[in-house]
Amino acid sequence: MRKLIYTLLATAAFGAAVLPANGEVRGGKPDWINFGFYEKANDELASAAVDSARVVFLGNSITQFWVERRPGFFAAHPGYVGRGIAGQTTYQFLGRFREDVINLRPAVVVINAATNDVAENTHVYDEERTFGNIVSMVELAQANAIRVILTTTLPAIGFGWDPTITDAPAKIAALNKRLRAYASDKNIPFVDYYSAMAADDGSGALKPGYSNDGVHPTVEGYEVMEALIVPVINSVL
Repeated sequence: MRKLIYTLLATAAFGAAVLPANGEVRGGKPDWINFGFYEKANDELASAAVDSARVVFLGNSITQFWVERRPGFFAAHPGYVGRGIAGQTTYQFLGRFREDVINLRPAVVVINAATNDVAENTHVYDEERTFGNIVSMVELAQANAIRVILTTTLPAIGFGWDPTITDAPAKIAALNKRLRAYASDKNIPFVDYYSAMAADDGSGALKPGYSNDGVHPTVEGYEVMEALIVPVINSVL
């Protein structure tokens, strides 16, 4: 009931795009993973010739809005493919990893995850399970000869659609520390969006100008991310 109340409030305050992504209805049944979101686009891409420079960006609304708000960036890099779905958690990422990543035969997958895990969009937050979901995606990619780039979860001091989450900065910092250590141990390229985008006051919020709602980057925020990710992608292609 609590989640329903905050979801309704968030609809008015932020718009449907930032709400938990609980999927669509397919064949009269709920599609919790939201396989249908990119189904048509995936079919078209899977039937195209293999692109040795194809890079899939797997994520949530931060990734989805990146494609929408910075179309010129993706047009300038025709091998880059956005596969973000607003509101989703790593549980849902893992569920659609074959359809939205493996079957597209990319050379690289960039994983930006866990904002909505911390926001408890689908589950009570459990760092061990969120981390495990990310590790599972890494292992699936590597088993299919897809190179992985891991990234930090972006700063967020809270979530407008659920103000009861009051300890987001500590949870994000702890997960990022763990992801960095894992990437170092496994020799996986790691991109630290967090340090470049976190406010200087140590609050764990995004820097002023990098977000209008405390979670989703502005154009200026995405430009920071682009400057960090492109050289790393180029180094592994």
